[in-house]
Amino acid sequence: MPLLPSLRTLLPNTPIWDAGELASRDPGFDARNFGASALVRPADTASVSTLVTFCAERGIALVPQGGRTGLAGGAATSPGQIICDLGGLAKIEEIDPFARVAIVQAGVTLGALQEACALHGLDPGIDLAARGSATIGGMVSTNAGGIMAFRNGTMRQRVLGLEAVLPDGRVFSDLTRVLKTSAGYDLKHLFIGAEGTLGIVTRLALRLDPVAGASATALVGVPDAASAQRIVRHFLGQTSTRLAAAEILWRNFASLMQRGLGYAPGQLPLDAPCLLLLGLGADTMEAARAALEDGLAAIWEEAGVIDGLVASSEAQAAALWRLREETEQIERAHPMAPSFDVSVPGGGLDAYVARIEAGLKTLDATYAPYVYGHLADGNLHISINCAGPVPHDRHEAIEDVLYDGLREAGGSFSAEHGVGLEKREAYERHADPVKRDLARMIKGLIDPGNVMNPGKVVKM
Repeated sequence: MPLLPSLRTLLPNTPIWDAGELASRDPGFDARNFGASALVRPADTASVSTLVTFCAERGIALVPQGGRTGLAGGAATSPGQIICDLGGLAKIEEIDPFARVAIVQAGVTLGALQEACALHGLDPGIDLAARGSATIGGMVSTNAGGIMAFRNGTMRQRVLGLEAVLPDGRVFSDLTRVLKTSAGYDLKHLFIGAEGTLGIVTRLALRLDPVAGASATALVGVPDAASAQRIVRHFLGQTSTRLAAAEILWRNFASLMQRGLGYAPGQLPLDAPCLLLLGLGADTMEAARAALEDGLAAIWEEAGVIDGLVASSEAQAAALWRLREETEQIERAHPMAPSFDVSVPGGGLDAYVARIEAGLKTLDATYAPYVYGHLADGNLHISINCAGPVPHDRHEAIEDVLYDGLREAGGSFSAEHGVGLEKREAYERHADPVKRDLARMIKGLIDPGNVMNPGKVVKM
């Protein structure tokens, strides 16, 4: 029996789209997401297991997808493959406010979980701009970080337990919901950051954190990242408030955002070499604003602050956050601009940015990268000011400028977006060779048929 009729017979109550239907729908961030021959949207773990078993028996490649907001091609597909769309697994099964644990299905969006947790004065402890579409399963599969990772860790630190369907259809069930467990190998970590290459995550137990009663926002102009770090250390040392965000924007990025968003010159303190966007939590909005104002006044001279603004309203705070979050302005100015995502040890940020700016100009004198990111954990996002895609050799040369020496310094060429397809070659050039060998061994052991998201992360 042909593929589509076989699938519909096997899963009669499950939505299934063929290639024609996929071609008429929005594929999300990456046009390659809907290149498959079919999409199947199971509604529970048992249906995922049935689909996986079907594909394993026939040697059909299966690609799991969540919100399709990934930036590294981890959800890209091609003809002959089947998409396992986790959007049908979108239930928040339980929130335990005493234990501070949520049990959720993989297709739940971060925004939906944040709203549900807020009713209990809790939060998933992680946040990112794509909260409305990014799914928990996808975030686990890429080990997403976001703006609060410096305090709460990445998804790896938020997951207490998980359930996943293995490449042969068996269900790995470890929905541990307690923090302390030393019962042998902690195998859930194999699936966190694996981008669906070892199995399909279907359900999760997540740690939750209490949220501050209110928050305040400030935008501060400083001469460099080191000055911004002095401010961050100052606020981290305060016990009456909670630093929730510390985002850094270099001038070239801030200027682009100012133009793209239509902010008038002088409307915000945007002329400094670096901008620091701070979010501070406290019991009340007034207390948070006062703590920001007093804290900045106390560190102003020591940090060499050039200018600063504490938002006086929620609307003004939202305007400040638009500078950081509406990064599609880069895409509008430079369609398909080459973009990168690195982690740099904290003390080396200024030297790193100076080095890559100089190195990129040796490739093209017009290159002036847009640099911004999460200051407190050293995660920088970098986009090149040119339209893409650039030729393969040029893209590789740009990568080598950005990634040179990062591993030796203790950083990473991929911070929170994953490897997917986009960084596959960089992974071979810049990841530790023994780590690559071990990864291939693990992939070969768990997925010997190479049917789970083949071609992503590891090279088989």
